[in-house]
Amino acid sequence: MKKPLLTLVLTLLSLPAMAAGGSGWPLDHMSPDMENKASLQRGVQTYMNYCMGCHSLKFSRYERVANDLGIPVDLYDQYLKFDGDHKIGSLMTNAMATEDAKKWFGAAPPDLTLVARSKGPDWLYSYLRTFYRDPSRPYGFNNKVFPDVGMPHVLAELQGVQVCAPGSVKADNGGILRDPLTGEDVTHDESGKPLNPCGKLVIEEPGELSVEEYDQLVYDLVNFLEYVAEPALMHRERIGIYALFYLALLFVFAWLLNREYWKDVH
Repeated sequence: MKKPLLTLVLTLLSLPAMAAGGSGWPLDHMSPDMENKASLQRGVQTYMNYCMGCHSLKFSRYERVANDLGIPVDLYDQYLKFDGDHKIGSLMTNAMATEDAKKWFGAAPPDLTLVARSKGPDWLYSYLRTFYRDPSRPYGFNNKVFPDVGMPHVLAELQGVQVCAPGSVKADNGGILRDPLTGEDVTHDESGKPLNPCGKLVIEEPGELSVEEYDQLVYDLVNFLEYVAEPALMHRERIGIYALFYLALLFVFAWLLNREYWKDVH
């Protein structure tokens, strides 16, 4: 009994760290919607254009994705599958050699088929929106959710360039420290020095998309990754509803049969 109890305690203690992305940066919530085919279609388009060159989906197939998302197979093959050596029924791998990837990035980019299951949609949504300029990093960007990340900010032309700005500070009671006279958040000490130099991110150089448009693009991309992690999710949930309805109906007949068997027992 001690080992399961210890496991439960450790899991509960790790929840605050998971909610903050493991870096202290709060995660923004997003609710995946597998019924939104338009969102999923936009998501796969973004993935194929910006992510597939480095990150494969080696447990998923082009044709399955096209059929599930309502994309005609010939259109998917023509406009969204850039590797002519792969047939439409092939697994979604890329041409990047592992050894080359290690030389260029220091580590091979991971396959992302199950990343939404391992990291969670909130983590992915926040991660893709918190890149900021950091000249000390090899590619000039860092990330608040994943500090010292080795991945370049491939969506920078769409989002623009974010930079660190002084942010609010936590009070001793866990809330936000505010000036008792003005009620405004305290961001600097009496000498004018920022108390939390990188407490928030602001756009310094606008990208091709507005903040709202970029947030929608990231939502669609994460929504697609959530689908890829478990393509049968909606089908499984529908089967579950039917199974529960069947069990409820069976319970009624079982109860009536039990009452009939025992009606003469005093």
